[in-house]
Amino acid sequence: MNANIKKYIPADGLAGLKENFKTDAISGFIVFLLALPLSLGIAKASDFPPIMGLITAIIGGIVVSFFMGSRLTIKGPAAGLIVIVAGAVAEFGQGNNELGWKLALGAMAVAGVIQILFGVLKLGKLADFFPLSTIHGMLAAIGIIIIAKQIPVLLNDNPALAKGMGPIELLVNIPKFIINLDAKASIIGVVSLAIMLGWPYIKNKSIKMIPAPLVVLLFAIPCELFMDFAHTEPPYALVKIGNLVDNIHWNVDFSGISQTGLFIKYVIMFALVGTLESLLTVKAIDLLDPFKRKSNTNKDLIAVGIGNTLASILGGLPMISEVARSSSNVNNGAKTRWANFFHGFFILVFVLLAAPLLEMIPNAALAAMLISVGIKLAHPKEFIHMLHIGKEQLFIFTVTVLVTLFEDLLLGIFAGMLVKMIIHVVNGTPISSFFKAPTVVSFVNNEYKVEISKAAIFSNYLGIKRKLEEIPPGYQVRICLKKTKLVDHSVMENLEHFKHDYEANEDGGTVTIIGLDNHKALSSHPKASRKNLIVQ
Repeated sequence: MNANIKKYIPADGLAGLKENFKTDAISGFIVFLLALPLSLGIAKASDFPPIMGLITAIIGGIVVSFFMGSRLTIKGPAAGLIVIVAGAVAEFGQGNNELGWKLALGAMAVAGVIQILFGVLKLGKLADFFPLSTIHGMLAAIGIIIIAKQIPVLLNDNPALAKGMGPIELLVNIPKFIINLDAKASIIGVVSLAIMLGWPYIKNKSIKMIPAPLVVLLFAIPCELFMDFAHTEPPYALVKIGNLVDNIHWNVDFSGISQTGLFIKYVIMFALVGTLESLLTVKAIDLLDPFKRKSNTNKDLIAVGIGNTLASILGGLPMISEVARSSSNVNNGAKTRWANFFHGFFILVFVLLAAPLLEMIPNAALAAMLISVGIKLAHPKEFIHMLHIGKEQLFIFTVTVLVTLFEDLLLGIFAGMLVKMIIHVVNGTPISSFFKAPTVVSFVNNEYKVEISKAAIFSNYLGIKRKLEEIPPGYQVRICLKKTKLVDHSVMENLEHFKHDYEANEDGGTVTIIGLDNHKALSSHPKASRKNLIVQ
């Protein structure tokens, strides 16, 4: 069966639309049901007008599909950027959300142009430069912040109670939020959260095909109507949408550039974190693609940059290749980029024809969806997984989380990288090899041998990868790490990705990693960092 799958590759372009119309339209429709409420919730949590989340999803589907370099990813607003977007609105607006929103759009537009340049300059390998423990720590911290910010919304507390609080202060004040909860909305919120968290455990495949957010809406909207929220609850209990056509105009404001330091900070965060999340999703979805296609990450970055620039002009949220929706897309049998197009098309049709239905959604239900996303990002199993890889990885992960929570995301990423470098020095990595590992490729006896010296670590892997990608497909490749003093977890993971991609090529070929006999693994995990006990 696998051999047949490798031989058949779905057509692209208009031929792909004709060939795979049914499967892609069905998958796009199912993803639309998942994306619709999440896009609303992400926008609201980001202090953007809720309809702006839908505008981004529409652009990510209908426009970006024609430029993207990946076949199966779904482009749209992401929970992982809530922290940055809300922070930009708060810092630019200084209490004026509408001003903060429009000034944040200016930083987003510049970040979108930078993402286009990343793609043009072929920096699609950027994700390989950052240590995995730091990236996972960043995502876990984002998850914790999402949970902290959404608990008051889940309980329908007055937004004034939580206004201006940082993540730590929000967590400390959870008992206060519980004391002030609104009983009716809290029932809807808690039951919605139970549905979101419990849905993956349902074993019936037919029932499981229904997206959990849709089930939440089918529960929450009738409950809200029965309890008559429109007349018995404060106005912040329900989503306010407005008319799509009335909201489509030039919203971006570039005058925030006068606050130079703040503007640069958010441009960097939008461009860096959005790019990292997109690239990691593309890499993950390529591994799930049943047809073993390899995405063009540079082309995909250009597409995301175009989408972000357009979305920011119209007032929308920043978009990425979103992992949960993309995974659902693969699981639902999508074959081409048209599934992403259909997901955006169905959102557009729904907003134009049925917007009043969206205003029946309780905010507590949207908060439940976002808290479930936060729990996935910051689940205790993430901490346990890092511990299994190595105690040093857990330490780097934890430092990243704590610095992000107490300071901000950018400092958290830099702190995690700095700690990782210090640990590498302690483990014998020469400082001269931090950004360049001597890598020699030779062709002997009809096979390629790649010899890496000094150290193979996250910060010099891009050079190693460049050498590996020069090797033509269809050969035996032996990667020798005998002369390295240290091979870190990120490189072990990335070498496995290279092995997978090389061996999946239709021309055949094998990759073998050798020379680790004298290296001591820092944990029992197969991809743990390895320190050479012989080389001095």
